[in-house]
Amino acid sequence: MLRAVVKTFGDPRQVIGLEEAERIAPGPGAVEIRIRRAAINPSDLIPVTGAYRSRTTLPFTPGFEGVGEVVALGEGVSGLSLGQRVLPIGASGLWQQYLVRPAEWCFAVPDDLSDDMAAMAYVNPLTAFRLIDAVSHHFGGAAGQRVDVTAAASAIGKMLLVLLAEAGFHPVALVRSPETAARLAETFSGEIATQPALPLDAALDAVGGEPGNRLFGKIRPGGAFIQYGALSGAQLDPALIAARREEVAFSFLWLRNWVHSASRAAIEAAFARSFAGLRAGPLRSGIDTVFPLADLPAALARQGDPARTGKLLLAP
Repeated sequence: MLRAVVKTFGDPRQVIGLEEAERIAPGPGAVEIRIRRAAINPSDLIPVTGAYRSRTTLPFTPGFEGVGEVVALGEGVSGLSLGQRVLPIGASGLWQQYLVRPAEWCFAVPDDLSDDMAAMAYVNPLTAFRLIDAVSHHFGGAAGQRVDVTAAASAIGKMLLVLLAEAGFHPVALVRSPETAARLAETFSGEIATQPALPLDAALDAVGGEPGNRLFGKIRPGGAFIQYGALSGAQLDPALIAARREEVAFSFLWLRNWVHSASRAAIEAAFARSFAGLRAGPLRSGIDTVFPLADLPAALARQGDPARTGKLLLAP
């Protein structure tokens, strides 16, 4: 089979290679899955750079999100059947043609969802749900608080704008340029800004670094700053966080931490909510291109293209 592999940290376009590998038969309690679609997310690429090298073991195959069908059952597996489509979660490895994963980490996909939709049902929707729950918990429920969303024109940014409004908050879409603001205004009728607008009660930040520092400094006392990404390649200034610790609640949300601590029933409920949102439309992400895995270099180049208009998927 063909798979992507990272053997050294660095620029993803330079260090992610392709290689042939032997398929592995599933052991007891595991299943073999033929991957039908896999998504390319920033969370797949950041570990490749070495940002999390303390918990990333080389070599590894990237890819946290995708959908596949069960093609082999290990001894003792129940509740799954051959040909069934599943979302294999809990670890990276989906950028390959076949994957072996414990059955307990595989979640059934409804028949009415396409492979493209199912391949985007995990990382962004479940992260968005956790972020909305976190800001709601901080304020004891929503009462119109102004919440800035950074990188608001991204797939998850657009989800957060919808979910915040549904939850009773006042979302503010924070984008980098007037051009991005104009594009976002075609689908979002709420407040859009290129600079933080006061008063500011909370922020959901995917950028970090110096833009995050500036935004954090504008949160009102009693507010909250929840970071869930570092698209800038840098974290917030720890000294700034410490200086305002008594005024502003700071937290960093890792979806992985929740997934590995939640019950299977809780994860299934989150996926049911995601599937419903995909059917209804608010959680759908536009697709720019579907690339064969063999064209991974072209996919990675497109991922960094400012002209990209949606998500990129791999079809191993």
